[in-house]
Amino acid sequence: MRPRPRKPRSAEVLPGLEVLAASRFRPLRGLRVGLVCNPTAVDRRLRHAADCLAAAAGVRLAALFGPEHGVRGDAQYMAAVADERDPRTGLPAYSLYGRSADSLRPSREQLSELDALCFDVQDVGTRYYTYQATMLHCMEAASEAGLRFVVLDRPNPLGGLEVEGPGLRAGFESFCGRHDLAVRHGLTVGELALLYREERRLSLDLVVVPCQGWRRGDRFGDLGLPWILPSPNMPTPETALVYPGMCLLEGTNLSEGRGTTRPFQLFGAPWLDADRLAGSLDALRLPGVRFRPAHFVPMWDKHAGLPCHGAELVVQDAEAFRPFRTGLACLVESRAQAPGGFAWRTEPYEFVAGVLAFDLLCGSDRERRAVEAGKSAAEMARNFAPEERAFRKRRSPYLRYPE
Repeated sequence: MRPRPRKPRSAEVLPGLEVLAASRFRPLRGLRVGLVCNPTAVDRRLRHAADCLAAAAGVRLAALFGPEHGVRGDAQYMAAVADERDPRTGLPAYSLYGRSADSLRPSREQLSELDALCFDVQDVGTRYYTYQATMLHCMEAASEAGLRFVVLDRPNPLGGLEVEGPGLRAGFESFCGRHDLAVRHGLTVGELALLYREERRLSLDLVVVPCQGWRRGDRFGDLGLPWILPSPNMPTPETALVYPGMCLLEGTNLSEGRGTTRPFQLFGAPWLDADRLAGSLDALRLPGVRFRPAHFVPMWDKHAGLPCHGAELVVQDAEAFRPFRTGLACLVESRAQAPGGFAWRTEPYEFVAGVLAFDLLCGSDRERRAVEAGKSAAEMARNFAPEERAFRKRRSPYLRYPE
């Protein structure tokens, strides 16, 4: 696949937070506001949205709400976070990721003294990255409570051109799949909010404050915006690029590189042969990526303290690279090399028991059954390609940024 020619940048990119400030916070003036945020809610000068709203004339910032990993972003994945009082602002900081599914949405009591919820969190463009699910929960709660919902938009770090991966089937909903989207959806959170309001039929006073200057084909590294870790295992934009495929390994006993300095770029297990695995993957000639034999010892999570052998993804052409297909191929080749060592994750995942984690990530059991039947990643892609085309068509009314 030939990469698209990249257009030179003609304007600086401003996140929605700065666009809101330039409007003198008009959509929030005169309102008591709850801010859904984490450390990514900053402007180009690294001023946090909580500080900006607290200092804004006519705006009363009354509460903070933290998605998975917490307001400060220091909790690990699937780790419950407790309510607390934010030490910087003195405001209550309510957790939207506690010990039960009920904790994933703000309660009526938490919203009772508010007039609006404002969402400012950097997403990474993948259906199972839970921040956009938190946004949907908050939109539903705001609709029920009669609150305005304001989204401060930010660029999709994967860009907004490509769509990849299967959709979500009924019966496989979870916090890593609340609404039927392609795995790589190519939308900003603002565009997702518009789609959610329409497709979930929400009666909601929704205001999307757009980014300024962003184009769908832009790479994050060219935008002049700081990359603040959206979560502890998302250290770079390159991590975000491979995540739509390599997160699938969470549904297996393969290490997805957590506990190393290259999560999702490194993967493996103690029983694999790194040279054989990298060679078999390179032989597939997957677009935009090569594989380096890799050896690593995770400091925590799967196989902590044990030498693991596998591969490192080296993306050479980000436009041609297809992360979901690549992740499937990594899983298929790893299982084929050592089927006796490979296993599916069976414990409850994202508050769902009785459905395998891999099925929740894929959105159905179709891909797992294909893996078990010995199908290749290319064969599986032919099955979900019609779903990709259908989602491209579904999302088109909600696109708000040019190519």
